[in-house]
Parts: sequence; C-alpha cells; structure tokens
Amino acid sequence: MVRPYLPLNALRAFEASARHLSFTRAAIELRVTQAAVSHQVKALEQRLGTVLFKRLPRGLMITAEGEAVLPEIRDAFDRMAGALGRFDGGHRSEVLMLGAVGTIAVGWLLPRLGGFRAQHPHVDLRLSTNNNRVDLAAEGLDYAIRFGNGAWQGTDATPLFEAPLSVLCQPSIGATLHRPEDVLRQTLLRSYRAEEWANWLAAAGVAGPVPVVGTLTFDSSLAMMEAALQGAGLALCPPKMFARQIALGLLAQPFDITTSMGSYWLTRLQSREETPAMSAFRNWLMAEVTSEFSQAGAETSAN
Repeated sequence: MVRPYLPLNALRAFEASARHLSFTRAAIELRVTQAAVSHQVKALEQRLGTVLFKRLPRGLMITAEGEAVLPEIRDAFDRMAGALGRFDGGHRSEVLMLGAVGTIAVGWLLPRLGGFRAQHPHVDLRLSTNNNRVDLAAEGLDYAIRFGNGAWQGTDATPLFEAPLSVLCQPSIGATLHRPEDVLRQTLLRSYRAEEWANWLAAAGVAGPVPVVGTLTFDSSLAMMEAALQGAGLALCPPKMFARQIALGLLAQPFDITTSMGSYWLTRLQSREETPAMSAFRNWLMAEVTSEFSQAGAETSAN
C-alpha cells in the first residue's frame, strides 16, 4: 500500500497561521513570503476539502474544522521536535525519570547532579520530589529514591545509606536545651511516623510518653525543617541532609543522640528492564555513595 504524500510544509504553514491568526506573521516566523504561506494553506484546504480559515480584512479567523484538526497537528509537530531533539552531535539522548524524597533530593542529590551531567551529557534527567509516597508505575518513574526498610511490593531496592535522626532547631532555641529532657518543654515537630520522637527519647534515656499536646505534624521533612528554621519548634531530621544549614549557623544540633528509622534506597519496578540511562545513573549514584562514605570513614579514623 502506497501511503499518501504528507504535506509537511502546508501543515506547518497552517499551524503557524493558526497561532498568529495572520499569514504575514506566520511568513515572518517561517522565513518565507506571505504569498507562499497563503498558497500552502489554500493547497491544504483543497486537499482536505474544507475551509480552515475565514479571511478577514485584518487577519484570520480559524473555522470549527480548523479548530478540530489543530491540536493533533500541533501534537505531531511537538513529538517530532522531541524526537529530533534527542540527538546532539550525533548522539541520541535518553530520558531518565527519577523521583526522590524531597529531603535527600535537596540535601544530598542536587549538589552532586552536576557531576552526573558532566559524565553523561546525553542523559536527560528529569527529577520530581515527593514526601516518600510514590507510585512508580502511575508516575512513569524509572527510579525512585525512598526512605524506609527496603520492603516495597513489586520493587527491587538497592540500599544507599542510613540517615539517623537527631534534634535540629534554631540556634537560639538550641542554647536553652541542656539535657534531653528539656525537649519536652518545647513544641515537637514530627512527621507522619509517629514513633520517631518516642524512639529518640528512648535512645536519650528519657522515660515517659511523648506529649501529644504541643506537637505539629508534617508530611514533608522539608516543610518541617522550614518550620524549625522559623523557630516553630524542634525537628527530628537527619543532620546529614541539613549539613549546609548547620555549617552556616542557621540550624543547631544540640545533642549527638540519634535514632535510626531506616535507610535511603534506590528502587525500581521489578518489571522495569534497566535502560542504558538507568544503568549509567545507578552506577554513578553508587560510586558517589561509596566515595562519600569511604572518605567519611577515613576522616573518622584520622580523628
């Protein structure tokens, strides 16, 4: 079967004219004459057997028939542009969809992504953040970096590192905390994991139940930490993810006491075959983790 000739020039002339509602402005964009655009649109109308524009004294008005075909034509041009845009200097780029808990995305991953881009310039990495509740299939993610115990149904999980939690707060508040028991006199900021404060208090040797009154609950550690920065109370978060704010004196860690509630994991659907871009990212990420923790271990030994 011989497929009919596709009049790409005419379709482009129609799409540009519909966007500008002017043959003249479409011609300027396409770098052809106004007569050429008008001729291409007329030829397309004859081929389709319908009128796409009403010619007015001062411009164009698209018809219902034109409105009906315009979205499909625009979508086709966008998809063609996207396909061609994946080639750069003879190399085909590959999209990598990554989801990450906001805490590790901001506090650890983003400062390092420049290195990944330098090593793999043809991987188009697209990052979305979440509050640890993610649906890999529904969101079309290749990978998700999550916090927990690694047991997520239908996924392969590769451990990255633990991120123990400790008390973080405004320095002025931290100066008033001399013993672990003192935290009970402050507003406790907590995540949806209600047992975090109970575990930290137990690790600190503080007996008794965690007060329910005087607590604020957040679905995001980033939001909780913003509240702590503004002096709303004490946050229980991984200091490793907020090392920059601590170094700048914006946050204080009044106690060395920590509690571990899980680790960060790189996860993917078991049904998802690894692409070259996925393999490149996984290898780079694991090398970053190994490098950081081997360096941290060496510094600890030296001290």
